[in-house]
Amino acid sequence: MKTSRVPLRMTEEVAEALHSGTPVVALESNVITHGLPYPDNASTAAEVERAVRTGGAVPATIGIDDGHLSIGMTGADIERYASTRGIPKVSSRDLPVALALGITGATTVASSLVAAELAGIKFFTSAGIGGVHRGAEKTMDVSSDLIQFTRSKVAIVCAGAKAILDLPLTMEFLETHCVPVVSYRSDDFPAFYCESSGIRSPHRVDDENIVARIVETYWSAGGSGGVLITTPPRSEDAVDRELAEIAIGTALRSAERDGIRGNAITKYLMRAVDDMTGGRTSEANKAVLISTAEVGGILAAAHARHTSANTHTTHGTGAA
Repeated sequence: MKTSRVPLRMTEEVAEALHSGTPVVALESNVITHGLPYPDNASTAAEVERAVRTGGAVPATIGIDDGHLSIGMTGADIERYASTRGIPKVSSRDLPVALALGITGATTVASSLVAAELAGIKFFTSAGIGGVHRGAEKTMDVSSDLIQFTRSKVAIVCAGAKAILDLPLTMEFLETHCVPVVSYRSDDFPAFYCESSGIRSPHRVDDENIVARIVETYWSAGGSGGVLITTPPRSEDAVDRELAEIAIGTALRSAERDGIRGNAITKYLMRAVDDMTGGRTSEANKAVLISTAEVGGILAAAHARHTSANTHTTHGTGAA
């Protein structure tokens, strides 16, 4: 019988948490290397990890290093990723190549989900997921995040999809591919730094224990992918949707004029929108990273309690 060697390297804290059943929340490293400028990226990454702990879970920031998936980062690791220029973004498509070459890379939502499932981590959190890009009917530009949701059994906690995307088409994609979407304490599907995308969520749930039950029920019923759980930014942190739409429209026209396409479009649009809003979206981005991480910790802790209670009940019934 053949066995596969999974190239994982865990911090002691994460390994102990997984062994003991303590809730763990996976975090991507792409937001460190390709998000905010240094040193804001390092300080924000540390705040995000603290927020996960406040929610009741252990953070596990994921990266790629020396042919291994690093599951959990030390403060020194975060500082290195934050201050080193040129670390490439590695999505799930490129993950085997990066591991085989032994390069240092930053994980996206999609590749972080692959790593989280391999490590046995049930929850992942990110501020804004990728989705169907505007104009996708011509470009076929659809984020690999959406595909990975159908493949990795990890619950994704986020503030919806990035506002620069085609959010109605993103929701259609999720529905077509049978990805459960639940909005935690909100009626609408949020749009990253906007409280609402203007789209009603298919399900609102206000109790974290019911969210935990939904996740476990989906997997118990044979669900092969993840459950998408959205939580909006706090009102005081959110950007006005109308203001954001005006800035996005202008940025899209600039991108078209400058011939920006493919992998470069997201970063270009987000920076252009931030410039046009006087840095408002960048500040909102930082705030929503932190608030979403705390909710991720809360929901991961609720799921750990739920699965632990079910295990004890099952064992008790068997003993009887």
